[in-house]
Amino acid sequence: MDSQSVRWGNNCSLNGIDGNKKVKGIKGHVIIDKNGFLTAVMVTIANIADCKAAYLLMRTLKELCSPVKVILADGGYRGEIIDTFRKAFGYAIQVVVSNFKRQGFRPIHKRWIVERTFSWFDNYRRLCRNYELTFDSAEEMVKIASIRLLLNKI
Repeated sequence: MDSQSVRWGNNCSLNGIDGNKKVKGIKGHVIIDKNGFLTAVMVTIANIADCKAAYLLMRTLKELCSPVKVILADGGYRGEIIDTFRKAFGYAIQVVVSNFKRQGFRPIHKRWIVERTFSWFDNYRRLCRNYELTFDSAEEMVKIASIRLLLNKI
């Protein structure tokens, strides 16, 4: 589970400012399976924190009746929210944080899958900037790109 901030495309859609990344636009929250394919997606304005949007994303995942038991997440999802997800939805959240700050960049094995999927999404013009007017159409563009990635694997 992770999120990606997408820059605003100068349209009249809703947008916010992600304070950490200094990006004005929207934020896409996704859950990816171990092969890099989309399981659940939700789009919000960029100033919504990851842990707050994760609750709605978990509800979406629960409605899909997904057999997921363990979810790997980055440091933005740590805290009391892990126990809340376990009690409310039955998902175990494992927060994976890098310990290589002084040694430079090193990819984290399982977390690299979601980052790779985000880089695949950046190959699509409608996903690297937010040109959509509604959040529903932005979510559908992510789903269409995921379907295209799945078809390319076949």
